[in-house]
Amino acid sequence: MAGNIHLEVVTPEKLVVSEEVKIVMAPGSLGEFGVLIGHTPFLTTLKTGGLKYTDANGKERAVFVSGGFAEALPDKVTVLAESAERRRDIDLARAKASMERAQKRLSGEYKEDLDFLRAKLALERALHRIRLIDTKG
Repeated sequence: MAGNIHLEVVTPEKLVVSEEVKIVMAPGSLGEFGVLIGHTPFLTTLKTGGLKYTDANGKERAVFVSGGFAEALPDKVTVLAESAERRRDIDLARAKASMERAQKRLSGEYKEDLDFLRAKLALERALHRIRLIDTKG
């Protein structure tokens, strides 16, 4: 089916994306899903990862999302994310520093009380940001 669908990616702080797109691919908690114009409506939770889409001009774009929800309607996809950053806004040096801190915490290098789950989630977010920058498209 030809046509565009409206994509909105929103965090509690800001509107990250609001544009017409050809397709949206997002990291659903039960697996990656894709949405085209005319899709059957559904609502799902998101996991941390890369949301990819093709804009109306055919250029592939990417946004890092961390948690939240996605609602697909026949003519619109709305993503309510805990945090989100366009690929171009990700600070690679900061992501790498975050990854290194989390790896040190998980390896036991720090002697302070360790919140294992928090360190594991920080590592996951950092790795997804780095992967998103390293992939072309």
